[in-house]
Amino acid sequence: MSTHDLYTIPAEFSTWNVDMAGSSRFTWEYDDGRDRMLALYQKGKDKQWDSVKRIDWDLEVDPYDVLGMPDNTIAIYGTPLWERMDDRTRAEVRRHGAAWQFSQFLHGEQGAMICSARIVESVPDLDSKFYAATQTMDEARHAETYARFLQEKVGLAYPINEHLKALLDSTLSDSRWDMPYLGMQVLIEGLALAAFGVMRDITTKPLPKQILAYVMQDEARHVAFGRMALRDYYKNLSEAELREREDFVIEGCYLMRDRLRGRETWETLGLSRAEVDEAMTSVDQSEYLRIFRSLLFSRIVPCVKDIGLWSPRLQQAYADMGVLEMAGQSLEALMKQDEDIADKLDAERFAAEEAERHAEVSETIAMGATS
Repeated sequence: MSTHDLYTIPAEFSTWNVDMAGSSRFTWEYDDGRDRMLALYQKGKDKQWDSVKRIDWDLEVDPYDVLGMPDNTIAIYGTPLWERMDDRTRAEVRRHGAAWQFSQFLHGEQGAMICSARIVESVPDLDSKFYAATQTMDEARHAETYARFLQEKVGLAYPINEHLKALLDSTLSDSRWDMPYLGMQVLIEGLALAAFGVMRDITTKPLPKQILAYVMQDEARHVAFGRMALRDYYKNLSEAELREREDFVIEGCYLMRDRLRGRETWETLGLSRAEVDEAMTSVDQSEYLRIFRSLLFSRIVPCVKDIGLWSPRLQQAYADMGVLEMAGQSLEALMKQDEDIADKLDAERFAAEEAERHAEVSETIAMGATS
């Protein structure tokens, strides 16, 4: 089945062409490079995995309860609009909400794949090219995984959100080699990583939990890559150059925040215009979404601070968004947690499979002894 058959609203059949500026940079320096970057490159090679084999695709998923999350995580829960809905409409709200969220994950992963390839092309350092090449493979695997999940388990998809599309456009069309790092590694990947984490920790369903945990194990390395490269580079920029990048970060953060409103899901559900407006008001006032938005910046804010973009003006922008306190988050601790959760999930799954095999062998031996 074509993915276009799954889209709730029409998506462009032609490719989306982004005009890219800047140079493709070769380097003739093949020395060992930076130890930290090469260690990350080695880890990127060691941690490659196959989504066909590592993920248990035989697990069933209820498309009307994809994540098994309580209804109070739905922005309109408890509102008059929610109370007027029958059970069938509420089920559609759950389905469309999950389909929209995972669709944006999918489109973001394709964007990350293209940005990673762009970094390979444009970054001047060979060690960064090496690592970005491993990330390009990671992102291809993630896009493959989310596409299969939507096609086989949810059966519904949404085109790319206008805010995500705008940020990708700005990121890829900029001629400066560091902008794919800043737009993708810091902003889009940082927000996605936090969103994955919230859903991974709340979902009660094993298949999406596996997918989110394994993707996060990769993404933690990607954010670390961006931090290393930009921290070194931004130390040498002028005040004017740093201000330009802070403007990009501020605009990008607002785009990512507004993306979460998901107006197209409410319009697609067949609600009247007045009901769509009512839903959007509920979304803007939702206490759960306010907390969720704040958590989504738990990876971005400390990363922006770490790479050296931390003027009073940028801090005020984060204060206005209500996320300035996230600057105190430890990225190292969050990354270690992501690694540990994925490893623990693997250990539990393989231990259970091993126990099942032992039980089958014991049963076979016992049957042979009695025959």
